Amino acid sequence: MMTKLCGWHRVSFVLLHVYVLGVCGVVLGAFGFQFIGKELPCPLCILQRMAMLLAAAGPMFIINRSSILDSDPKIDLAIGFGMSILAAVLGLWMSGRQVLLHILPGDPGYGGEVLGLHLYSWAFIVFATILLVSGITLVMSRLMVIKTKFERPKVVSQLTFWVLGIVVSTNAISVFAESGTSWVLPDNPTEYKLIQEFKEFLKQRPREIPSKSQKAS
Repeated sequence: MMTKLCGWHRVSFVLLHVYVLGVCGVVLGAFGFQFIGKELPCPLCILQRMAMLLAAAGPMFIINRSSILDSDPKIDLAIGFGMSILAAVLGLWMSGRQVLLHILPGDPGYGGEVLGLHLYSWAFIVFATILLVSGITLVMSRLMVIKTKFERPKVVSQLTFWVLGIVVSTNAISVFAESGTSWVLPDNPTEYKLIQEFKEFLKQRPREIPSKSQKAS
C-alpha cells in the first residue's frame, strides 16, 4: 500500500534528486566550455563525463525503483550507490591521470580554468565528493533507505529523469560529432570531424549534368 513520504524518507528522496541534478549541472558546465568557449574535450575529458553520468545513474535507479511495490529498498540502495562508487573510482583514476600529465612546473595545462583550476582538477574534486557522499549514504542506510512505498511526485521525478537523459544524449552526440566516422578520438581535438567529413563529402559529389532541354534553352 502506498503512503505519503515523511521524515527521513522525504529527505532521502529529495537528496537523490539533488544528487542527480547536481552531477548533471557539472556536466552542463563542461558543455558550456565546449560550445560557448569552443574548447573541445580530449578523450580523457569525455571519459570523465561518462563516469559522472554513470554516477548519476545510480541515484536515478533508486528513484525509479522507489514506487515499485515488490522492490527491496535495501538492495536498490546498495545497487544504486554501488554504481556511483564504481563510477567515482574510475573517474578519480582518469582525472588524476590527467592532473599528473600536466603537473610539471611550466605546463600550461589543457583547456581553460575556473577559479584557478582546470576542469580535470575540478573533476577530481567532484569524483572525490561523489565517493564521500556515496560512502556516507551507505553508512547511514538505516536512515536513507526509502522503506515506505509511495506515489512519487511525477513532475519532479520525470523532470529529473529527462534532464539526465538529455545530458547523456547530448554527450553522445557531441562525441559522435567530434570523432566522425573514426573510432579513435584525437588527443588534442581542434575541430568536429563529422562536420569536416560532411563538407568534404559535399565537395566530392559529382556535379549534376544538365539535361538536353536545359542545354537547348
